[in-house]
This record gives sequence, C-alpha cells and structure tokens, in this order.
Amino acid sequence: QVQLVESGGGLVQPGGSLRLSCAASGSVFAMYTMAWYRQAPGKQRELVARIESVGKTTYADSVQDRFTISRDNAKKTVYLQVNSLKSEDTAVYYCTLGLGFRTDYWGQGTQVTVSS
Repeated sequence: QVQLVESGGGLVQPGGSLRLSCAASGSVFAMYTMAWYRQAPGKQRELVARIESVGKTTYADSVQDRFTISRDNAKKTVYLQVNSLKSEDTAVYYCTLGLGFRTDYWGQGTQVTVSS
C-alpha cells in the first residue's frame, strides 16, 4: 500500500513562491509517474504537472514557465516549485502516483492560498 503525504502549502502574496513536497511510502518509487493536480473551489480538479519515471515533464498551459516539477527517487519525494503565484492558483494541491498515465494513489492535499 502506498501513502502520499504532501506538505509546503500556505498563504502567500501574489507574485510569491512556494515549494510543495510529496513524500511516498511503500513500494518502488522510481518506476512510477508522479503528478500534481489541483482543485479550486467550485471548479473541477485539473492536472498541473506530471513527471514520468524517465524524467519527462508535462505542464498545464496555465502554469508553464512558472511551475517546475522534479523528483528525488532516493528520497521517494516529488516537488512542485511554484513561482509568480496568482490569485487563480489558489486551490488544494494533490500529489498522485501511478504506472504510466494512471493515477493509482492520491495524497490528502495541501492548501495553497494566494492573497494580499
């Protein structure tokens, strides 16, 4: 059984930055695709960024050039560096793990609030 624990969320002013972390427990980490999703109030959950086992990354158009996903397989941790934050980035951010493009496991989420 895999558990994912996110951290690093919080309240930040527009233009600010945060680094979100997601630590995985359980089985082999390196073979899995990791991703970050987010869900804002009243909106559907959306994919923010994905990093495959080989390191290939994909980003939503809305966060391209502002967010960076990375992974440390030795620490079984995936990161999301979020820069130049906007009010529309306010959401609960979820970490996921899965084989290929599946999302087999979800974390509990971490709140990011962008407000002055």
